Amino acid sequence: MNFYDIKVNNTEGNAVSMAGFKGKVLLIVNTATGCGFTPQYDDLQALYEKYNDKGFEILDFPCNQFGGQAPGTAEEIESFCTINFGTTFPRFEKIDVNGENASPLFRYLTDHTKFEGFDPAHKLSSVLDNMLSEADPDYKSKSDIKWNFTKFLVDSNGNIVKRFEPTSDLKVIDKEVSDLLK
Repeated sequence: MNFYDIKVNNTEGNAVSMAGFKGKVLLIVNTATGCGFTPQYDDLQALYEKYNDKGFEILDFPCNQFGGQAPGTAEEIESFCTINFGTTFPRFEKIDVNGENASPLFRYLTDHTKFEGFDPAHKLSSVLDNMLSEADPDYKSKSDIKWNFTKFLVDSNGNIVKRFEPTSDLKVIDKEVSDLLK
């Protein structure tokens, strides 16, 4: 199986093939509306506006697996993101990113990347590290998604270029996106 073989559901429950994004640079994000990282929607929207007309898409996948921070229906999540952050990038059906019911897309992404650690300069890194270490002292060695707003950069040929944890600086992501669009 390759990246373009994967299908996901949009907010209406209709299947969407990743093949429809061939030729585009993608940033795939698991999101939540009630998380300390939720304000990243502002930066993501700015990134989308900056590069969308150059072949860039952000694919937003709400996930309620981390502290129940993505409650609500697809309509409620869409309304929240539009009213509070003015998001215009595609949002998909709420999914699981880890475990038995994990989306095939996120299974693929985590099977082909590894957790590289949180940005030590970010104020929430130590909070996440402490919380995750208590639950699983070996969490750093596993490739599963650790928290909301984990991002995967995919090039225009369907290759995963890089995984960014929620604490990653959006300026770094901006530079990576810019480089891929050249």
